[in-house]
Amino acid sequence: MAAAAWQRPYLNIFKHFRVEEWKRSAKEGDVAALTDARLKGTVYRIRGSLPASSYLQLPRTGTQSLGLVGRYLYLLFKPIPCKHFVVHLDVTTEEIQVVRISFSNLFKEFKSTATWLQFPFVCRAAEGSVGNHTSRTSKRDLMGAAPADVRWTCLVLDLHSILSLYLNRRYSHLKSVKLCSNLLVKTLCTSDLVFIPGVSFSEARQADLASRGVAPMPRDMAFPVPKGQKWHDLYDYIRFPSEGSKLPYDSIQKRCPSPVAGGQDPEDPICQLPQPVTLTKAVRDRLSLVHQLTSPKAMPRRSPVVTKSIPEVHLAAPWPPRAVPAADQELEKNQKLHGAGHSGQPPAVTDGGIHVYAHQKSERPIRAVHTSSEERLLPDPILKLRRIIGFGGCSTKWALWTRSSSVVIYPCHAVIVALQIQTGEQRFFIGHTDKVSSLAFNGNSNLLASAQSGPLSIMRLWDFPTGSCLSVFKPHIRSILSLSFSYSGAVLCAVGKDGHGKTMVVVWNTAQVTRGGEVAVLAKAHTDVDIQALKIAFFDDTRMVSCGRDNIRLWRVRSGALRSCPVNLGEYHSLEFTDLAFEEGHTAEREPEDRTLFVCSKSGHVLEVDYKNICVRSTRRLLPAQPQGSQRQEKAGSSAGPGIAINSISISSSFCATGSEDGYLRLWPLDFSAVILEAEHEAPVSCVSISPDSRKVLCTTAAGNLGCLDIQSRDYNTLMRSHEDSILAFSVEGVWKQLATVSQDHTIRIWDLVSMEQLYDFTAAEEMPCAVAFHPTQQILACGFDSGMVRIFSLAASDLLVEHKQHRTVVTGLTFSPDGKFMFSSCLQGTLALYSCVEQKSHIQRVLGNVVARDVGSSPDALVVSEDSRLLAFVGPSKHVVTVMEACSLDELLRVDISILDVTSTVLDSAVRLCFAPVPQGELLVSTASNKILVLDAETGRLVREVSPVHKLSCSSLALSNDGRYLLTAGDKVIKVWDYQMRFDVNFQVYIGHSEPVHRVAFTPDQRHVISVGDAIFLWDFLALPAEGSPPAEACFSKSALLLGAEGSSEELKDASDIPRQTVPLPFLSSPPCLDVSSVHQAGCQSIFSESDKEEEAALPGCSRMVANGDKDASVLVVESVRSKELVVRPKVRQESSRSPRESANEPRKETKSPKSRCSIRPDSYRHFTPRFKASVLPQSFLSPPAGREVLKLKAVIGYNGNGRGNMVWDPDTGFFAYTCGCIIVVEDLHSGSQNHWFGHVEEISTLAISHDGQVLASASGKRNGDSHCQICIWNVQDGVCTASLFHHETQIQAMAFSQDDRFLVTVGDYSDRTIALWNTCTYELMSSTLISEPVHDMAFSPFSHRELACVGTGAVVFWLLEEQGADVNLKVHRAPAPDVLGPVELTSLCHGDDAVLYSGTNSGQICLWDTETKSCFMMWEADEGEIGVLVCGHNRLVSGSNTKRIRLWAVAAMQELRLKGPDTRSGSVMLEHEITLDGTIVSAAFDNSLEIGIVGTTAGTLWYINWIESTSIRLISGHKNKVTEVCFSPDETHCVTCGEDGSVRIWSLGSMELVVQFQVLNQSCQCLAWKPRPVVAWGAESQHVVAGYSDGTIRVFSISRTEMELKMHPHAVALTAIAYSTDGEMILSGAKDGLVAVSNPRTGMTIRVLTDHKGSPITVLQCTRKQYRDFGVEGGELWLATSLDRRVSVWASDWLKDKCELLDWLSFPAPAGPEDVGSLPPSLAAFCPWEPGTLVYVGFGMQQEALFYSLHKKQVVEKISLPYFAASLSLSPAACFMAVGFGERLLRLLPCPDGPAQDYTGHDDTVHRCCFAPSGRRLLTASHSAILLWELTGG
Repeated sequence: MAAAAWQRPYLNIFKHFRVEEWKRSAKEGDVAALTDARLKGTVYRIRGSLPASSYLQLPRTGTQSLGLVGRYLYLLFKPIPCKHFVVHLDVTTEEIQVVRISFSNLFKEFKSTATWLQFPFVCRAAEGSVGNHTSRTSKRDLMGAAPADVRWTCLVLDLHSILSLYLNRRYSHLKSVKLCSNLLVKTLCTSDLVFIPGVSFSEARQADLASRGVAPMPRDMAFPVPKGQKWHDLYDYIRFPSEGSKLPYDSIQKRCPSPVAGGQDPEDPICQLPQPVTLTKAVRDRLSLVHQLTSPKAMPRRSPVVTKSIPEVHLAAPWPPRAVPAADQELEKNQKLHGAGHSGQPPAVTDGGIHVYAHQKSERPIRAVHTSSEERLLPDPILKLRRIIGFGGCSTKWALWTRSSSVVIYPCHAVIVALQIQTGEQRFFIGHTDKVSSLAFNGNSNLLASAQSGPLSIMRLWDFPTGSCLSVFKPHIRSILSLSFSYSGAVLCAVGKDGHGKTMVVVWNTAQVTRGGEVAVLAKAHTDVDIQALKIAFFDDTRMVSCGRDNIRLWRVRSGALRSCPVNLGEYHSLEFTDLAFEEGHTAEREPEDRTLFVCSKSGHVLEVDYKNICVRSTRRLLPAQPQGSQRQEKAGSSAGPGIAINSISISSSFCATGSEDGYLRLWPLDFSAVILEAEHEAPVSCVSISPDSRKVLCTTAAGNLGCLDIQSRDYNTLMRSHEDSILAFSVEGVWKQLATVSQDHTIRIWDLVSMEQLYDFTAAEEMPCAVAFHPTQQILACGFDSGMVRIFSLAASDLLVEHKQHRTVVTGLTFSPDGKFMFSSCLQGTLALYSCVEQKSHIQRVLGNVVARDVGSSPDALVVSEDSRLLAFVGPSKHVVTVMEACSLDELLRVDISILDVTSTVLDSAVRLCFAPVPQGELLVSTASNKILVLDAETGRLVREVSPVHKLSCSSLALSNDGRYLLTAGDKVIKVWDYQMRFDVNFQVYIGHSEPVHRVAFTPDQRHVISVGDAIFLWDFLALPAEGSPPAEACFSKSALLLGAEGSSEELKDASDIPRQTVPLPFLSSPPCLDVSSVHQAGCQSIFSESDKEEEAALPGCSRMVANGDKDASVLVVESVRSKELVVRPKVRQESSRSPRESANEPRKETKSPKSRCSIRPDSYRHFTPRFKASVLPQSFLSPPAGREVLKLKAVIGYNGNGRGNMVWDPDTGFFAYTCGCIIVVEDLHSGSQNHWFGHVEEISTLAISHDGQVLASASGKRNGDSHCQICIWNVQDGVCTASLFHHETQIQAMAFSQDDRFLVTVGDYSDRTIALWNTCTYELMSSTLISEPVHDMAFSPFSHRELACVGTGAVVFWLLEEQGADVNLKVHRAPAPDVLGPVELTSLCHGDDAVLYSGTNSGQICLWDTETKSCFMMWEADEGEIGVLVCGHNRLVSGSNTKRIRLWAVAAMQELRLKGPDTRSGSVMLEHEITLDGTIVSAAFDNSLEIGIVGTTAGTLWYINWIESTSIRLISGHKNKVTEVCFSPDETHCVTCGEDGSVRIWSLGSMELVVQFQVLNQSCQCLAWKPRPVVAWGAESQHVVAGYSDGTIRVFSISRTEMELKMHPHAVALTAIAYSTDGEMILSGAKDGLVAVSNPRTGMTIRVLTDHKGSPITVLQCTRKQYRDFGVEGGELWLATSLDRRVSVWASDWLKDKCELLDWLSFPAPAGPEDVGSLPPSLAAFCPWEPGTLVYVGFGMQQEALFYSLHKKQVVEKISLPYFAASLSLSPAACFMAVGFGERLLRLLPCPDGPAQDYTGHDDTVHRCCFAPSGRRLLTASHSAILLWELTGG
């Protein structure tokens, strides 16, 4: 958009290209410039006998392009009398197809091909002339030479409409113009505006033409008009096609006036109807479809109506609009009553430009009736491809790096995907029609080559930065195996098979392709040798190297011939070579061709070839691992035995990467002495590629996985997983946002619908899944197999619930009823089964045989259920019949034989797919084998209407949107989106991308996306807006205005343009009315804000005052006004709004409530705060320790709440630094690292604000249990005391800010609360509260005035002005909408700059600059690819932070100067100085005044120190992003370790509380861990190890000193839940979710024992302790226990050296009947009692809430301690008699045993699910979600 700004509002082509100089234009023949006396200016005369020999051409050569994007082309010309002329226009489509548009009075008829449109041009004589009269009376043919008195003409060509109507193409830009003799030309112009002649600028303003995109003629295009005359009497104005045209014309001519307006002679040949045009087949098919859809169908007992043709009549001028006469209105009424077949006069329908008539042979004049039908389905496009899940298709060996090492390019069947590694964003290159077989980049990554497999093999060259296709050509090779680009991009080479199966090598010259040139073949050759890989030498474009079975060859292009010579391989001549790579780097002493070539083979050999001397320099063979103790190392050697089968090799300057058949990616030094690093995969590695910066390695596998290894961090990130075969079906789950797919690769996969990452993978080796369905309300998945089995899985428990065996062959249909009560399945034998799903385990209810058609085949749409769960429909018992049954009983209600619906057909039609419409419509859609869609009445079976044709082949899937407005169909490898009501001429849009048939397409439950599956999974954004009659919950979020009044009418909200409404209308609120803010200024206003007193306010029409609850002292006054006036709001002071923390919590406080219309739709902005979901509740009782007697003292908090927004403050002047973690405010000294903790909140803190003097801090959190309002705490920074608690907002608080003089505090509620409150900071009384209709994302006071405030929200900045009148405060409001060019947008952040400049960020990545004096936007620029959520400004610099994880520093020194230049400002004055990428989305930031240093917070739970001068970022505070799953101390208590669901294991120093080392495993959750105990021998750093268990069933052992993973074991098939070391550290005990306990040896990596006693219930605890060797009558020095979730504890005695493990005791604790889902119950926990040997402590769900002490000697419970709730965590102090218990009620209780007084501690904002004492008993760790708290025992 910015690139075309210089072409607006119009561009004079002759002036811009300086035609008179003939440098950028060309002329041939008799072309001369002369002065025209009538036009009083220069015109160009082009004359000659042959048009091809006399012409004026722009640009000069055919390889250049004008690049003009204006929609309309204006040609001001005059044909030379009695001569012929020709004009050629070359235009480029968005598909990079060049189309020639020609018009001439030489052409006798309209002609069209796919690339050429020829229009006859009709030259009319002047009105009233002899020639004009002669043509009318003689009716002679108007085609031919121009008449003698032809006039100057302004021809307006709508290039966009021409391509759309005639070729179904989308216009991109004008490439060239060629004006051929004989004509006079004044000028050529392009514009996006419609310029009309004969209208002055003042008349245009009065008529408000600008709102309709119409403007008067500019000076460059104006013809002179003498006084007293009219423009139209002197000149001709032709617009082609005319405004609103729906069907194509057959000629270009001036249209005759309307019969109504002018009463033209109906015999006038000029006014005769245009003849039918000859169009391309695609256009004919489309027009035929329009005809069929708009024509009535023959129905029983009614006379058939046949429309034979749709001719047209044209009006002379499309502007101004003409009123419809009363007679015409009556005619329109009759038309609606009787239809097109009424026997009266056939009506005409016009929209001002085109008239559609019912056919009639009568010669009577026809009258026009006005209508307002749309032209096509809008918005266009209605789908936008968002993401593709898939990789490969033809081959999995192609994945490329860009030069920046930040983007990966790979094929996904017919689509090429560019994946941004950091953000996961995808960009698509669409154009191939079959699978992409190969890719290649040039050296700068700006030119991409791609090859397509299949019989129609083609190649495409792409401009990678823009994504445009530069060239498409046939490669002369049938199947291309490999592509290679030269470094310069001038040469492209390919190898493949020709039509006879012979290997062929072709070399092309691509040097001119970026400049519009063609691709030419340099050389080609056939060869008999096998070629697996071929690459062009980067140092010479004419040299290539190839390798294959038994050969390595060097190639060279010389004198147009391609020649090769083999390398003498000697004894290695029989190897199968797979890949090759040149060495990197070069020295000046060596010649360019003095290079080493590395070639790898299937046998493990790597040959180093001397390229210069064409000989093998050395050979190495890479051998597999040789086990040596616990060491595992690959090496190079010459030993016998099978080597590593290498598929791919990549070389950098310092190391080499290989990918092999054994699934390993290995990194080697260049001498291949030993493996540096390796990564194991489940399938063979197809390709490896080292990034240009040598920091990452890209890896692809044969299983369709794409991954990236970060060499420095040793992290491996799977970028893409995919099915290995076609995807048969899918199901979407709306509550948990999951997608399930089944494929011919025998897998069932579950994907996260938000992140599109794979969650689960089920493999059925012996049978293939073919149907899948989610339960609508439970986490249950049903899957049907080709064996006839139907299995029901619980995703919550990862367990198989039940198997059904009602079918014996392929399951063809499987679905749940929408209410979740029933499930239905069908099979290929025609059996239909009904299941009851009231209980979790479904059971069969009824089975019917031979009711479903056997010959329809498997389909996700074979069984469909109506939205109200009442009806079931399917095809059967034959393929010609559709049956409807009662869903709950399978009683047949209706049968419809669709084969008899079309009586004219000679073939019996059959049903293919079905779909129910929403209940109110009561319709059933049936797609048929004859490419129709039949719409049937679901109750009666009556045919309502039909659509035909739908696809070229049969429709494979169809789906209807929830609101019944849009229909999806799939077929022919394409997707179509239809207007369900078929209201338009073009009722559908077509979308390509799939290379295989689309098996299913459907809307997501929220109707915001569309999913299609076939070769891959395509996720599309659905861009259509919700229906106006949608439910209020969906409609209350509007993008039309931030504040909406109650007295407006719906008409006021309509857009004046023809574009569909871009916002959802809000329901008008009556109680209370909302503030109405208008951006329309009053005439004569001296200020942006209106001045109004109480009398004026009371006199406003429609104004009302509302006092909540009838209280006269209510604090909130909501004022409603007409939309044309600014607002003044005078709320009253509320005395009861603040409450001191000293008041009793149980004391009721006075509140003033006002009813509000709540909006439950979250805005499209990450900046908007959403609290984390919590199932925990606050405790009902609390045993507070006596003052001064607290045993526990909070020492440190580990973590930062990345879910907050603006929840970190730093004052650079005072050094005050505070942030939030859960419900705690952490105040940290940045020099010493010491922390202070402020307690006052019990819920998650959303945001913080600090006063400008740095003395007051405000914090906000959600409402507590029983409270009706959120809590705001006011803190004294000096002593950390909460001085006031404020309660007003009802849900969450989004933002807070202090005024510049610190006299006011403003708080803003979230999208559900939608109130802005103003507080007096002296008394903290509520001064004002304003209800707004749309969410506010951010707000800020002006730094130059304490009275001015700005906030941002949906599509606007709202400026507030505070005016004090005594104790009252007046609020004046002004809404400034965002620039129209942004479209519907969320303004998400803001900050004030110098003087009167305000910066605001958007959710689409722009930064807008506003003049706060004029309240207008004067500049904007594209600042990021994602949403900008944080802005900080200071000293002519601006920092922006976004959800792309980037912070950017901008130089904005020129803003003040640019502010004075107005809206034409360009963004060239903004400069990006620095950019830093962090670990998450930016949510908070604070910088010093110069913006040189600062602190930034991210959603990853990290606070970063940023130094722009040094370009450094240092972690200040870090924590887990997700839930912490385990905490543990090191034996020497110098460190602690934590792990979490984010897959990380983190080691923390207890002295500094800093993160020492982090081990990260991608795509896995770390569930448990243990620190290796202190050995009996000397303790050293070498023996410090941590073992961790993961969700994939693996165990990893990490060395702390070497900071590396030493061992990986896989003893479990499911997720681990508990892990422990034996007391001597020689064994690892692990428990899993399936109840199995494994004992593994970390020295050998072997699992020596698996215990199944707890099988079926997850293990919750494993603990080991020492014992005397013969205690309890069994041998062994170790005692250990295992606890499972089913309240069972097993106690074991073991001697691992003697391989002894004996069950000592088995405990089972009773419990009342609970829910079936044991996962929702409190955990069962047990631990050995350190101060009572032989005793264990048990807590868990039971008959009582208590802790039980069980004696192993006495075999009984010896003590019970009552607890207030069921425990969630348990830890016993090893040194003192203390027991720590955590509860789901956010409570930590410390119990001195045996009978000391209990003490309760708060500080957690969620369940205390982990607690752990240190070995010395002096410290305690607790975890609540992601927050980790470190406590010290004071001994009090």
